[in-house]
Order: sequence, then structure tokens, then C-alpha cells
Amino acid sequence: MQINKNDWRSDPSQREIAALMMVTAVLFVCTVVRLQNYASMVNNFGDSSAYTEIASAIQHWDFRGLHIKQFWGYPYAMAAASIVTHLPVQGSLLLISFASSFVAIVLAYRLWGGWVAALFAVLNFDWMQRSFLGGSEPLAVALIFGALVLVRKDRYVLASLLAALSTVVRPLGICCLIGIGAVLLFRREYKKLAGAVLVGAAVGTLYVLPLAMHFGDALATVHSYQGAQVPLFGIPFYAIVKGTILYPAPWTNLALDFGWIALVLAGLAAMLLDPQFREYAKTYPVEVTFAALYLFAVFCYNYPVFARSNFARFSIPALPIVFVALSRWLPQDRRMLWGLAVVSPALAAASAIGIRNVARMLLQ
Repeated sequence: MQINKNDWRSDPSQREIAALMMVTAVLFVCTVVRLQNYASMVNNFGDSSAYTEIASAIQHWDFRGLHIKQFWGYPYAMAAASIVTHLPVQGSLLLISFASSFVAIVLAYRLWGGWVAALFAVLNFDWMQRSFLGGSEPLAVALIFGALVLVRKDRYVLASLLAALSTVVRPLGICCLIGIGAVLLFRREYKKLAGAVLVGAAVGTLYVLPLAMHFGDALATVHSYQGAQVPLFGIPFYAIVKGTILYPAPWTNLALDFGWIALVLAGLAAMLLDPQFREYAKTYPVEVTFAALYLFAVFCYNYPVFARSNFARFSIPALPIVFVALSRWLPQDRRMLWGLAVVSPALAAASAIGIRNVARMLLQ
């Protein structure tokens, strides 16, 4: 049976996206298991140990000796999942990140179609690492995408609830909440705006109360991001350039980092110059306002040690809008997608372990 070339260029179905996600998950986990102890890798990856410590403290409501770090939305979800499922806290960490990743991809499919959802699923190493080793990004992204789905249904109060919850998971989720409020204000829909403000204020109040009661600082998690002598945000691109000069990295890392920076900049240029995208912005102003505010904050991130090296991770929530803006120029061939679904998870797992470490293991 001969397959028409156009069949490979047709929009991936939701079933195919689900299969794509399963393949990436299985290959990523199998690669890690083949090279390292998976449980140890999860515990030592990123901020997992800090999240686990916080979730355990929340579960027992005992904060003695706890070092405040990161926002607590993800640990709250971990603690709740652990109580409901009777899984250990580390197991709930993986459950939340796995489930949130799949939910986020399904919501991306509903919002932007098969190509954007597929690229979002297979292109970003940091997304796979946070999805399958644990991280707050999948939960934050699922909440933001859920809020955008509700905005399209004109359910702004519920959308504001999800956007506010995303903010206590990853603080830049507030860009989605601001986007909702700005659009409602521009449209003079004051009743919906009032509801959105009240919901956001209620979530914020409930979040800061335990911090105020137990640590005497309602903004303790905000202040944990401001431990350095420089402000968290500064001049756009300054920290990216400074970090590249001060912290040398292998050329492969530099190529990957600046490849993502170039892709996002190309997407921003398309947002400004492409008439087709301007029509999209008129139809979905909350999405574009969110992406613009979010990416501006990412480019202004002022810690040189992270600004370039973590750019691909920081930009994750806004990447689908970048893909939408670039959709006319991105290659659309499902054979390419499946090739990436095989290669990307193995490379992402190797990157999490360390390419040099992997090379040493293979040689031994």
C-alpha cells in the first residue's frame, strides 16, 4: 500500500499525540534506568529534594527547621496526592509531574491543534526532564493552559482561579492572571473583572496565611527568590550576555541555548510583523498578552548564572504561542515528529545525567 506524501503532512490527531507522549515517556525513563538508579536520579534532580521536604512538612503540618525555598503550590499538590493515594512523597512528585505533563499536552491540542501540541511535546529537553523526573513546570503549564481554555469559553472567573493557582506554583504564572485582568478592563467588563480580582486575592490570601503564621513573613517564598544582591529582573538580554561571558559552557550547550533564544526571538518578530498573527491576537488577546508579558520577563531575568543556561526551561509556558506565530515556517511532517519522539527523549535523559557522564558509562 502506497502512502500519499500529503498524509505525512496532515495534522496529527489527538490519538497520535497521546501515542507520541507515551513513546517519549517510555524512552526517557528506559534511558535513565539503563544508565542510573531512577529513584536516586529523581531525588537529586533540580529542586526535587526541596519540594519533597516541603511536601512532607505540609503533609504533617510541621514546619520546624524547614528551609524556605521555591513556591509551595507544587508541594501542596504533592502532599494532597500522597494523602489520597497513600504513595510516598517522592511517588506523588512523579505522579503530579507525569499527569500534569499529559494534561498540558492534551490542552495544548485543544487550544492550538496537533502540530503545536506535538512540537511542544517532543522538542524541549527541559520539558521532558521536568515531566519525567519531577518539576513544578508541568503543573504550572497545565493550570495556565487550562485557564486559557476557560477564557475561550468565556468563563473568566474559573480561568482566574486556575491562573492564580499557577502563580503559586511558578510565580510568572501571574502573567496569565494579568492578561485576563487587562483584557477584561479594556473591554470594560467590570463585573467579570471584579470576580477575577476577588478569586486571585482569595488564592493569594490562602497561600500567604500559613507563611505569615509559621514564619512571620507572608512573602517568605517571594523573598527566597531575592537572596542575591541584584534585583530579580533587569535590562533585557543583559544577564544572558553577562552569564555567557562569566560562565563558560561547552559549545553544544551554547548552541542549544542560543538556538532556543533565536527561535523565541523569531517568534516575537513574527508576532509583531505577521498580519495573520495579528488577526490571531485580536481573536485571542489573553493568550498573546500572557505570552508577551511572560517572554519579556524571561528576557529581563537578571541572574547571569541561569539567564542563558535555563532559558529553554524558563520559556516553556509561552512556547506554544511562539510556535503559533511561526506556524507558516515550521516544518510539518509527521515522520520528523516521530523521529524526534525517538531521539529527543534519549538525548534529554542523557542531558539530565550529563553527556560526559553518559560517555564515560558507555566506554566502561
